Amino acid sequence: MKTIDELLSEGVAGKRVFVRADLNVPLDGTTITDDGRIRAVLPTVEALAGAGARVVVASHLGRPKGAPDPAFSLAPAAARLGELLGADVAFATDTVGESATATVAGLADGQVAVIENLRFNAGETSKDDAERGAFADRLAALADIYVGDGFGAVHRKHASVFDLPARLPHYAGYLIATEVGVLRKLTDDVRRPYVVALGGAKVSDKLAVIDELLGKADRILIGGGMAYTFLKAQGHEIGTSLLQEDQLAAVREYLERAEKNGVELVVPVDTLVAAEFPDMKTKAPADPATVAADAMPAGQMGLDIGPETRKLYASKLADAATVFWNGPMGVFEHPDYAEGTRAVAQALVDSPGFTVVGGGDSAAAVRTLGFDENAFGHISTGGGASLEYLEGKTLPGLAALED
Repeated sequence: MKTIDELLSEGVAGKRVFVRADLNVPLDGTTITDDGRIRAVLPTVEALAGAGARVVVASHLGRPKGAPDPAFSLAPAAARLGELLGADVAFATDTVGESATATVAGLADGQVAVIENLRFNAGETSKDDAERGAFADRLAALADIYVGDGFGAVHRKHASVFDLPARLPHYAGYLIATEVGVLRKLTDDVRRPYVVALGGAKVSDKLAVIDELLGKADRILIGGGMAYTFLKAQGHEIGTSLLQEDQLAAVREYLERAEKNGVELVVPVDTLVAAEFPDMKTKAPADPATVAADAMPAGQMGLDIGPETRKLYASKLADAATVFWNGPMGVFEHPDYAEGTRAVAQALVDSPGFTVVGGGDSAAAVRTLGFDENAFGHISTGGGASLEYLEGKTLPGLAALED
């Protein structure tokens, strides 16, 4: 895989460089609530622009239906990129049409443009190779060189991620190089004890990575909504908590295999419960009760790990040489259910080991709860991509950058 440093050594002045970034930021209307992914691509964009390239930044945002949708416009992300660069960033109101063509043609050396949301074109996500290829051909006409730096999308076989690199000289940007280097430390060169904390809503999203980690990790800590499927699999009452009943057999098998393999698979010993899900608009006080994980009332739902579980998980993380954390421990967006996630984040901050926050909601939680990002070894920009890499899958976007 060629890197951006090799590209810069060859010279890029006057060349149009297509940077596939991940600007898929959370929005409240047109207000960006977390610009972490935009800041993550800054080193690549700044290096290219500083070397005189004409930089064309492209990304997806959200899940539009293959047609323009103002709710998913990249205009706010383009404006924020300009603020962070301290320079004007041109914005094309389409992907490969008249606006994109004219905007790119108008770039001078060292200038940057952002084209509109790639998913406004059905060819970006099409499962038909010909349709994707046709869109990739039109994108290729906008550039001379391709730089892949959207790590959060490398697990997708999409036109701008998989097909476009085959049509242009291609290189890995700084973000992708960093992400891959970190993930190799979690797979090929692991320092032990290796502890993994997994949360989030659905156990089905984590089954494959748990399956892989049962042969690699020393401890796996379970939290979030997925924990209640584990508790149910152990025979406990979980009230109205989130349950994926179709995953119970798989979870029971994992619990048995963990014991057989000598892997500590740790589930909550207590939990915060309430009669209903909290009001996420007003964030009104929820007044949760704390109960033992094996004594949940039938009409209550679990919404966060309890204080004893927080202490337990902190102790399980204290001596870790390597930590990977993906998924919040509870409904962290509400202040009454944020303490479990805060406790795990603090344990990573306190850890002397190499700590990785695996993107997605975990990365958002770190920022929302006010932690210093530099206190962690690495905060990934791609939760799904990180998980699939750890599962041992071939990621289309990384394969496309290989020579």
